[in-house]
Amino acid sequence: MTDAKNFIAKRAAKELKDGAVVNLGIGLPTLIANYIPDDVHITLHSENGFVGIGPYPSSDKVDRHLVNAGGAPVTATKDAAFFDSATSFGIARGGHLDVTFLGALQVDTHKNLSNWIVPGGKITGMGGAMDLVAGAKKVIVCTLQTNGGKSKLVSDCTLPLTAVGIVDKVITEMGVFEFNEKGFVLTEYNDEFTIDEIKQATDAPLEISKNLKKM
Repeated sequence: MTDAKNFIAKRAAKELKDGAVVNLGIGLPTLIANYIPDDVHITLHSENGFVGIGPYPSSDKVDRHLVNAGGAPVTATKDAAFFDSATSFGIARGGHLDVTFLGALQVDTHKNLSNWIVPGGKITGMGGAMDLVAGAKKVIVCTLQTNGGKSKLVSDCTLPLTAVGIVDKVITEMGVFEFNEKGFVLTEYNDEFTIDEIKQATDAPLEISKNLKKM
């Protein structure tokens, strides 16, 4: 489908609850800031040291000194606050985040997450992901369903883990996935895809919810 990442971000924004403190991980999850409902008031946290992130700026409003944790330009709300990394990670580790939205390389049927390295790849480290998933009350993964034809939803992660048993929900361009004792449960689907196509793009057992609805 076209513009799958923004489609995922729009659906993820529906998970936002009024009054919540929310972290948006690097990459696709940062797009969620552009789709916050008008009647939902939240505080966005960035692990590089501020709360009060606004949507992406227009090209003529970019401030090179104001960026999110991935280095992308952002705006700040009128009540934004800036602080050092120790304070920022104190927020994450201290259980003050209601939800964090993260990207993924793999998520498996045991709610495990791999999102930081492919063996042999060049990367400086895990970043703040392990702190975010350990401290947030809810972890929602936002990711494309496949990468290079290989599913990111698998029976068992084969890549190095970020955290064990912490994912609450997965949102892809194909559907919304939750978990039961057997693994993935498809609770919502994108009607641009058939159920068979979604099953074929899921490299793990997949149960279809009796209350399945369209995204």
